[in-house]
Amino acid sequence: MPEVIIKAEKAVIRQQKVTILKEVSLEIKAGEFVYLIGKVGSGKSSFLKTLYAELPLEYGQLEVAGFHLKKLKKSQVPMLRRKCGIVFQDFRLLTDRNVNSNLEFVLKATGWKNKKAIRERIESVLEKVEMTEKRWKMPHELSGGEQQRIVLARALLNAPPIILADEPTGNIDPETSYRLVELLKGLCETGKTVLIATHQYDLLEHYPGRVFRCDAGVLTEDPVLSVHPEFAEESCPVALDESVECPEETAEAREMEEPVSAVGDKPETAGEEASETVAAETEPDQETEQLLRDANLEVAPPEDAEETPAKEPALTDTVIEAIESEETGTIGTESEQKEAFGFELLD
Repeated sequence: MPEVIIKAEKAVIRQQKVTILKEVSLEIKAGEFVYLIGKVGSGKSSFLKTLYAELPLEYGQLEVAGFHLKKLKKSQVPMLRRKCGIVFQDFRLLTDRNVNSNLEFVLKATGWKNKKAIRERIESVLEKVEMTEKRWKMPHELSGGEQQRIVLARALLNAPPIILADEPTGNIDPETSYRLVELLKGLCETGKTVLIATHQYDLLEHYPGRVFRCDAGVLTEDPVLSVHPEFAEESCPVALDESVECPEETAEAREMEEPVSAVGDKPETAGEEASETVAAETEPDQETEQLLRDANLEVAPPEDAEETPAKEPALTDTVIEAIESEETGTIGTESEQKEAFGFELLD
């Protein structure tokens, strides 16, 4: 029987001392496919933020992947977030480098050292999201749906058991959104737990799962729309390799919902060589490196970095604030990404 990976008992979801959801009690098991639905401002994003400790839990009990959020220390937040692959509506890709370099950056920043292992891991996650042919493309050369699939690949790099997707289909067309959710649905077949906050209710019919509704300050399971795993149809044809060790509505709507901001082998082509040159030229200076180390929570490499995949990078307060701020815009340089994600690039 699958373990309970998310459990809430009379949890109160708050933001800036304002109660958003009250008396939240639920259990979600490993491998379940879950939707969060509700009107703009009903608390869907606030609930997801509480799950990865962007919003603190003050009242009630909430346990995520073995972490008790009410007792969670600040030093434990990065460890919690390594258990959660977070897929945002606004893609947050490095704009100065190609897809391969975007993914390589995350792996190196979280302790991966072996070039062959890095190359194979990138190939694996790109194959999962059917984007292997886009490996050397720049972000601006990709459509919105393609960028969102790269974001999903990034979330899978370090094999998190939980995928949290906050309006992942908000910036892509309906047909593309079906394919993305199909991929997410397929991840459940590998034992991952997927939570999707969405307004696209037709997805529930095409890819059934459990449904929780946020309404009038209450989060409850919808008994009419919910389909539990044992009764769900086999609706996802995507073949995902279990043996591989893996890791929105518009911006205006997000602002309406939460008006207060809380918280390898050597490349074989000229294009690939150019991407490495760009990455080398954008290394931050020593002063910036020191600032990053001061802000970093000492992400350490695996004991055996040559063989063992590293852990999921932690999302710091800085990156969450950047995601919610319209003035910040897309993080476009390596030093900005390091500061935002709390990474320290390891030699």
